[in-house]
Amino acid sequence: MKSLDPRVKRLPEIGTGKRPSAVDIHDQFETFEVFVQPKPGKPFQHEGAIHAPNLEMAYIFAKENFTRRFTCISLFVVETRNVHVSAMTEGNQNVYDVLTQKEFPKGEKIPHEIFHLIKRGKQHVQVGSVEAASPDEAMAAARKQFDTGAVVFNIWAIPKKDIRYTSSDEADLWLTLPEKKFRDATDYKGGQKLKEFLDRSK
Repeated sequence: MKSLDPRVKRLPEIGTGKRPSAVDIHDQFETFEVFVQPKPGKPFQHEGAIHAPNLEMAYIFAKENFTRRFTCISLFVVETRNVHVSAMTEGNQNVYDVLTQKEFPKGEKIPHEIFHLIKRGKQHVQVGSVEAASPDEAMAAARKQFDTGAVVFNIWAIPKKDIRYTSSDEADLWLTLPEKKFRDATDYKGGQKLKEFLDRSK
């Protein structure tokens, strides 16, 4: 059986009596981070992680796992190793106040997407883009553009070149037909159904 899934490739042929091969330390799918844009004009927000053999498959898996019943208009994915993370601050300390001030080596400046964590236990939210030669420099540039004095607990900087975006010709992937609103979680009136059940149980 041919498969990209290393778990399948470890399985022995049927009828041979052999046991599955041992798990190699690197014998796993890569991890990708998934970001969604819920509505036009809204920023992208981190939604979760997905395992996939490559970036394109990660995009497909992300669509199937995170947007089938979640209203959104776009998503993008990026390999986890390409998400550069700042330190996490304690208490109410602003992470921009603890960034190391230093000179950065010169190099070609490329766009980086910047994400803030402004509430513990919530997801990182996109605040904008900066041009920088490295993720560290991108965070320093973000301080000048996006530090309003409000507490930010953590920063993510992601080079745009590493991101698989939704293209303009893919934008209709999330259109919901009017007669299929039942696919949207918001159309399932949970509270109303519970009330009807309790009324019937009296």
